Amino acid sequence: MSECLEERAVLLAQYMIEHKATVRQTASVFGVSKSTVHKDLTEKLPVINHALAAQVRQVLDVNKSERHIRGGLATKEKYLLKEKEQEKFRNAY
Repeated sequence: MSECLEERAVLLAQYMIEHKATVRQTASVFGVSKSTVHKDLTEKLPVINHALAAQVRQVLDVNKSERHIRGGLATKEKYLLKEKEQEKFRNAY
């Protein structure tokens, strides 16, 4: 594994741990795909730094356990915004 890839995996891990970020948020910040982030953190990082990989695993597990809640909140927000726009339209006429 090249040093560049190892360094990227460690940087991704540090960011995710410090910010309690999701894979999607981490990918967005570093300009890489979600697949790249996930592969770096779950396959490459344990070979490079087992302790750091364990910390990342904790964050990933928390994110996985909360994802259905975040999805529900996003859907709720979407429909509230849609309702406000429709109300605005009704009041305009």
